[in-house]
Amino acid sequence: MNYILFDGPYRNNLLPFTYTRPVADIRVGILTIRQKWESYLEYTTTTVTEDYLADKFPMVEMEENIMINASFLPNMEVVEFVKNLKHNQALFKGEDVIAFYAKEGEEVNDFSTFEAVEFEGDILTLEHTWDIFSKNGEAIAEDFNLITKERQSQPIPATVNTINPENIFIEKGAIVNFATLNASTGPIYIGRDAEVMEGSIVRGPFALCNNATLKLASKIYGPTTIGPHSKVGGEVNNSVIFGFSNKGHDGFLGNSVLGEWCNLGADTNNSNLKNNYAEVRLWDYQTEGFAKTGLQFCGLMMGDHSKCGINTMFNTGTVVGVSANIFGSGFPRNFVPSFSWGGSKGFVTYKTNKAFEVAEVVMARRKEEFTDRDKAILEHIFEETKQYRRE
Repeated sequence: MNYILFDGPYRNNLLPFTYTRPVADIRVGILTIRQKWESYLEYTTTTVTEDYLADKFPMVEMEENIMINASFLPNMEVVEFVKNLKHNQALFKGEDVIAFYAKEGEEVNDFSTFEAVEFEGDILTLEHTWDIFSKNGEAIAEDFNLITKERQSQPIPATVNTINPENIFIEKGAIVNFATLNASTGPIYIGRDAEVMEGSIVRGPFALCNNATLKLASKIYGPTTIGPHSKVGGEVNNSVIFGFSNKGHDGFLGNSVLGEWCNLGADTNNSNLKNNYAEVRLWDYQTEGFAKTGLQFCGLMMGDHSKCGINTMFNTGTVVGVSANIFGSGFPRNFVPSFSWGGSKGFVTYKTNKAFEVAEVVMARRKEEFTDRDKAILEHIFEETKQYRRE
């Protein structure tokens, strides 16, 4: 059987993160959604996504295919339902389709001709950007069980203070010394070749993915995920960093999500609670307005390749698009469009040639190539987001 992940109806709700990736490649918990499905299915998946992303994330169709809505995070129960689907069957959770069986060349415009199978179990779903951090604790716990099942952790060094050490897993090549790991509130996972520097204090649930670094005397409150090759210092609470991003210095990041190739300057802080304790509203690309989140705590959403200078201050519920460059004193507005250059005093357009120069240098430092496909994706986003910028 061939398994294909599709973006589903919540793709636009998950912007700006889905500007540069399919829904399947969002990281929540320890793994990306794709990595979760592939681990459970023991099969490599491909993707149905936006046309401009298809060259980098192609679909491979075979004679028999099961299409899976990537907004749903897998667990053992739902995976068994998916594996057992027959031709012309669709698996539903309420009104949302989780998966359906289709043969090569079949166009599926609606499910009126399909036999509906109802999934009544519990399942995590990403419907909004803030679900990435608000559901991260449950996702870390499920991934922790999946990754560590029937495996032995590397020994915890004698210099490390621990609470509930049986809930801590350290992969081969990881370095942890003179740190405090408190796994009484959730599991702690330290990935391959990652490092927790001296004096750091971590309260789970927490995931430090492969080749990531927790810098000296960091203070981490779970549920928090630091993605591969990221470097993080200062104070972080209930946040998700996808990968290849830096918050290398003191400053607070809370109830927030950072994409890839982001950098927060020294002493950058975000507010995650309004002064009047009111519900936080967040920019919604679908409605092109500020929408209610139902949350009292909600911080910063920053798309790929965006950066900010030292001492930047972000207001509660700020959305920054792709490849923005923010600097200067004062609070920038709560919605910063993609390819914006400036700060609280106003923004101009961040031209693609300048943005690409930075991306090439930044990615080369991590031995990654800024490819022609990457340029084409960012050029498309530049054009698509023109409406939000003052040219």
